[in-house]
Amino acid sequence: MIRPAAFGYNAETAANNVFQSTTSLSQKEVQQMAVEEFDAFVATLRKKNIDVIVVQDTVKPVKPDAIFPNNWFCTLQDGTLAVFPMYAPNRRIEKRDDMLQTLVQEYNTRDVEDWSEYEAESMFLEGTGSMIIDHDHKLIYACISPRTNKVVLEKFAHAHGYRAITFNSTDEDGVEVYHTNVIMHLGDTYAIICMESIKDEMERIAVSQLLISTGHEIIPISFKQVRAYAGNMLQVKNAKGDKFTILSKKAHKSLTKEQKDILKIHSNLLPIDITTIETIGGGSVRCMMAEIFLEKK
Repeated sequence: MIRPAAFGYNAETAANNVFQSTTSLSQKEVQQMAVEEFDAFVATLRKKNIDVIVVQDTVKPVKPDAIFPNNWFCTLQDGTLAVFPMYAPNRRIEKRDDMLQTLVQEYNTRDVEDWSEYEAESMFLEGTGSMIIDHDHKLIYACISPRTNKVVLEKFAHAHGYRAITFNSTDEDGVEVYHTNVIMHLGDTYAIICMESIKDEMERIAVSQLLISTGHEIIPISFKQVRAYAGNMLQVKNAKGDKFTILSKKAHKSLTKEQKDILKIHSNLLPIDITTIETIGGGSVRCMMAEIFLEKK
């Protein structure tokens, strides 16, 4: 997780992120509130024995979205550390060699891959924002958008022996969903997904059948719940092996009692208050966490 140094509204990403909002607060006030929310988030995770590596963002250059590291890198269980091509030029500067070097020093890393060359061709794949990865079944679910290029996705999937499951997803106004992790979250035995965002019936059936056949109970969410970030969750394990599904308080509040009851059968719910970060940044808890699947040295 990246502790922000200059969190704020990013005009370069607002073009296709309908979740972002401007504010009358000063940059200093926004930054202070974001840091307070971030620190409380980390403290909550650590209280539950969930291991967190916190990296301090650098003040220069200014990186308003540095708090969302899951878009520029990810790790895989085969020992891969992958860096991705990013849509917004001012997000590309979030990529930090010092962070990658630290991970390589502390974890068994088989390979460091940099897919950034595709930025020159305006072809993007924004990490686990673009891809919902089922590591157990070697599947990658992704909705195609300006930030998720099908060619790059399929090359990445093929390179690691995964199969790419692609579909088209739009919001209630017919606008393309920019990141898959806005409308879909995959736990080990359940899947949260906004099925009504997948307009093509064959694509919808294919996705649902695959989820069911891989042992996932489907919990459908509405467009209204998507707006409350109910699709943007992450399931993690703590040091004791207990499973926690991390979600924002806004997302938790949007869920029905029935949805919460089903989720609680699969996982412990851990709601986090990140109102400022969600409102101005246009991302929620899942975007703030980049999982480490590498083995510690």
